[in-house]
Amino acid sequence: MSEKKSRIKKATTHVTQNEGLLFEISRQGRAGYSIPQLDVPELPPEELIDRSFLRTDDLQGLPELSEVDVVRHFTRLSTWNYGVDTGMYPLGSCTMKHNPRINEKVARIDGFANLHPLTPVDLAQGALEVIVRLEECLAKITGLHAVTLQPAAGAHGEMTGMMMIRAALSERGNPRKKVLIPDSAHGTNPASAVICGYTVETVPSNSEGLTDLEALKREMNADVAALMLTNPNTLGKFERNIEEICRIVHDAGGFVYMDGANMNALVGVMKPAASGIDVMHMNLHKTFSTPHGGGGPGAGPVAVTKELEPYLPYPRIVRAGDRFSTNFDRPKSIGRVRANFGNYGMLTRALSYILTFGDEGLLEMTQTAVLNANYIADKLKDTYEIPYAGRVMHEVVFSDKWQTPHGVKNSDISKRLIDYGFYPPTMSFPLIVHGAMMVEPTEGEGRTELDLFIDAMKSINAEAIEEPETLRHAPHSTKVGRLDETAAARKPVLRWRSAEESEAQRADKNTR
Repeated sequence: MSEKKSRIKKATTHVTQNEGLLFEISRQGRAGYSIPQLDVPELPPEELIDRSFLRTDDLQGLPELSEVDVVRHFTRLSTWNYGVDTGMYPLGSCTMKHNPRINEKVARIDGFANLHPLTPVDLAQGALEVIVRLEECLAKITGLHAVTLQPAAGAHGEMTGMMMIRAALSERGNPRKKVLIPDSAHGTNPASAVICGYTVETVPSNSEGLTDLEALKREMNADVAALMLTNPNTLGKFERNIEEICRIVHDAGGFVYMDGANMNALVGVMKPAASGIDVMHMNLHKTFSTPHGGGGPGAGPVAVTKELEPYLPYPRIVRAGDRFSTNFDRPKSIGRVRANFGNYGMLTRALSYILTFGDEGLLEMTQTAVLNANYIADKLKDTYEIPYAGRVMHEVVFSDKWQTPHGVKNSDISKRLIDYGFYPPTMSFPLIVHGAMMVEPTEGEGRTELDLFIDAMKSINAEAIEEPETLRHAPHSTKVGRLDETAAARKPVLRWRSAEESEAQRADKNTR
């Protein structure tokens, strides 16, 4: 057991966290520069610079370092920032996958990267063509009639879609009062509906983790404006009754909004429009390659049917031959939802990704993402409970049910994963699974990395049975040990702690 654990931790440790401050590694007399001998008359600084700009202190105590010291220090620090370029990033629902470098190269083309947002249309023809071509690609992928690229993120796209639904219903004479949302939907859906003036009713899932059709029928009436459906849902399940779901909503005069954050499981296989979807958003920073983090940037384009096209945000870009212009004459439009045309760098990366892969490549992307998720599910199904059994799409949700009898919770498992060199999965979501651990490997991971993750999860389960204290005080290899997260949020201590203090604190906690 111990030999196996040692091998796994060594094999999967992607991040090192043993770096002091510049002040700690400073050595007197070291310098990272060389100044040539003065060959002009020396003058007092105040004769050359206004006194108000001169320092009054003597700059004592600054670290003294060579160039090599500085470069290695910041290079080692960079390894603390775990990301998709460091190792597997199994955040379920977030689709944190590798971003091909050709996309970065395209986004940095000078004419794109340095184009001012207020550049006249006649001087931005290439940039406008990128927007039009991406809209056309996304319309083809979804099967829907038209696309807007303005929304800056997924939740922003949800709001935009619901604004259009409200505008269309208002024109019919009744905007209606409420929105139905399955309990397996993304957590931002209710907020987007409420922002647009609706109350929210929850539709429960059945024993298979799918939308309960009978419950939907009971809730669906003339007060319902829309159903906001995540498909595949947050349990990693495809709503196989999607056509019937859409029929139930449409027969009562409502619209079906699809949360397309999980398009990584559908591209090239299924077009949402074919099942009856009226409006949906996509996350370019998920499905189409640019991993998000730290609050952005993002992009949440919205695709709509022909019926909802008049309500799209303006301006719309119009193609006339090989020329492009902007059209503000949209009397039914909901108006702008963002300045200009969204986060443009995200748009260039997404178009590069789509054109590079082509139809066959995008299909293979989806197939591999689904294969990887099912591979992990199959390998760990006897180690961690999968509450809703059966094949999954691009992600799988485990629970800590089999570990809790040993006093180990999902948070303990996730913290211990850090010691094994992996970023933790999405925790305690979806809410309908107690102790949830939501894993999405994406198509970018090869079998070697998947096996390392699987071995780590199995080893952690063995620890939960044999030595649960190891998990309850994890992580052990990080600069800072297990934090009291509630206290940290309420009373943050923004003070540097030395390595010695951190080690003493960790030893004290382990003793207690």
